[in-house]
Amino acid sequence: MNLAAQAIISNTGTLSERLSALHSRLLQTIPGVDRIACTLYESKDDTLKTYINSTRQGTAIQGYEARLSQSAALFELAQKGNFRVLDDIEQAIHSNSTHSQWLREQGYRSSFTVPFYDNAQLLGFIFFDSMQAGAFTPQVQRDLVLYTSLISMLVSGELAAIRMVVESTRVARQLTEVRDFETGAHLDRMAHYARLIARKVAPTYGLDDEFTEAIFLFAPLHDIGKIGIPDRILLKPGKLDDDERRTMNAHVDKGVAIIDRIIGDNSQHRFPDSSILRNIIACHHEMLDGSGYPKALQGDDIPLEARIVAVADIFDALTSERPYKAEWPLEQAFEELHRLSGEGKLDAECVHALASQADTVKDIRARYADAAGAH
Repeated sequence: MNLAAQAIISNTGTLSERLSALHSRLLQTIPGVDRIACTLYESKDDTLKTYINSTRQGTAIQGYEARLSQSAALFELAQKGNFRVLDDIEQAIHSNSTHSQWLREQGYRSSFTVPFYDNAQLLGFIFFDSMQAGAFTPQVQRDLVLYTSLISMLVSGELAAIRMVVESTRVARQLTEVRDFETGAHLDRMAHYARLIARKVAPTYGLDDEFTEAIFLFAPLHDIGKIGIPDRILLKPGKLDDDERRTMNAHVDKGVAIIDRIIGDNSQHRFPDSSILRNIIACHHEMLDGSGYPKALQGDDIPLEARIVAVADIFDALTSERPYKAEWPLEQAFEELHRLSGEGKLDAECVHALASQADTVKDIRARYADAAGAH
């Protein structure tokens, strides 16, 4: 297992790449495992969501989520900490859920499912699937339990690194006593909007759920540089003059400097998703026509993750009440996004991705409404 451990724990590559390396090693001793997949559990929403996978036969399911409480079998596994073996999937699964239909379509015959935890809190599930019936014998199960430990270490370690960055920025905001309009609810909403957009556009760019999850986790950090902006400018109710605007716009470079200090040198080696985080902070105020700041980037020079967050951030700003403006109705806000994309400022595909999911947007607004007096 030493080589397998090196493959999975090494911080050279994305989580998906490291999982694929482990899968290659696993196949040398357990050739019947055609797919390994890991889902994450978001307790705040009782949601299981697809995350990383290594699929050798079949087509991976991506961009899928479901309530854990609606799956009696998985809910019981999570509660008891047990594992589940299905020797004949076709006979064992009778649900018509999207996931069950996909599972049958792929032709998988047997599966092995294990929940994994961090400090007794459910992080998600690891799924092993095989095209062979009865592939997960007691001996195979014992061997795979060792692999689940490695995968759990991989995922929990990566999430811990992300939480460290998020918590560090939260503490920095508190220590500097920043007071702006970015309530916790705003950050939650725009993170969920960004994930909606990312899931919709990811297939076009050949991106996976690991990318989508990174967008979701890092979107709330987009304006961290505002901790370096004086309150007299940050909270000014009226229009900023030219000097004040230059000071406000400097929050982008300040944000990049803050993240670089938190993550440190060689961040790409120790924290493979750091480039996504950095791009979000550095480029979310850029516009496709070059009218944005701080570098006046144009078109594809603006990273996709920044284009996604820009749409999510502007939409939530439009639909939120501020001391200087009333909230816009959703339809009017979508019209404004389409106008901005028509002018070549916002990514049209990202705007369409959000507008085409209006019902889900309404649900997010309801779940993460600002508290009374939060403005």
